[in-house]
Amino acid sequence: MFDALRLAFYRLAAKGWVPARWFEPDLPPVAARTAKTGPLDLEIVSHCWNYSHFLAYQLSSLVLFPPTRLNVTMTVFYAPEDTRTAQLLEFFSTQSVPGVTWNWRALPRQELFRRGIGRNRAALETRADWVWFTDCDLMFRDDCLDTLAELLQGRQDTLIFPEEERTTDLLAEDNPMLTAAHEPAVLDIDTGSFTVKRPSKATGPLQIAHGDVCRAVGYCRHIALYQQPSEQFAKCHEDRAFRWLVQSQGEPLPIPGVYRIRHISKGRYTGSKANTGVRTALRRLQSRLRDHNG
Repeated sequence: MFDALRLAFYRLAAKGWVPARWFEPDLPPVAARTAKTGPLDLEIVSHCWNYSHFLAYQLSSLVLFPPTRLNVTMTVFYAPEDTRTAQLLEFFSTQSVPGVTWNWRALPRQELFRRGIGRNRAALETRADWVWFTDCDLMFRDDCLDTLAELLQGRQDTLIFPEEERTTDLLAEDNPMLTAAHEPAVLDIDTGSFTVKRPSKATGPLQIAHGDVCRAVGYCRHIALYQQPSEQFAKCHEDRAFRWLVQSQGEPLPIPGVYRIRHISKGRYTGSKANTGVRTALRRLQSRLRDHNG
């Protein structure tokens, strides 16, 4: 009950009802941030639990479309008991990609299930100029990272995001795109099944934050609820809280090649078949409403 009250409070606070500086006083002013030019370092931070068949496409996109104008550290938080993901990461460890450093970070399952924990640790510890917080169903294809490197030259923004992404419809688990990824391999996709969406803010998989901001404030570091381990994969309310704490909804930039696989059945869902069935039905309905509303 207490956690539910805290969650309700922070959801209201993140709508602007509470000044962000009460919970995060150390946001560095724009003038104090590095306006880096030249070769940049980008850290991509992803989480994976029972999503190895999506993560395969994300990691493959870095192999197939390696960056040439920035250096990427690909950080993946995972739990060793998720054996398929562990095997996939072991496979990609053998893939040598110029400009890409693999960084696998194992967590206890309960810490993995609160995404804010891994994101906070990555943010505070990063040495990168920029950090892209994302989900493991997102891909960085055709000119995505090299264009990003150009767009970020000399910028001091708090938070940016791609002004468009390309997504699939909600795919079932037996879709060929998903079944093809059940064994570790470098995989490509047929982009003909993706359509353009235009996000209005830096949502959870599209949050690209300045490295100085990350090192100074972490990711919801002072909100204990969002740093508390969970027995089930917690809904990612901290995405909105992060935007509130850094006082930015994000600046859209024309970053190409951002693709995301949308899927009906969430690998993180736990519980009875009835429970997961209800959540899947709600996911379908929410998707239809979002698509209808543009």
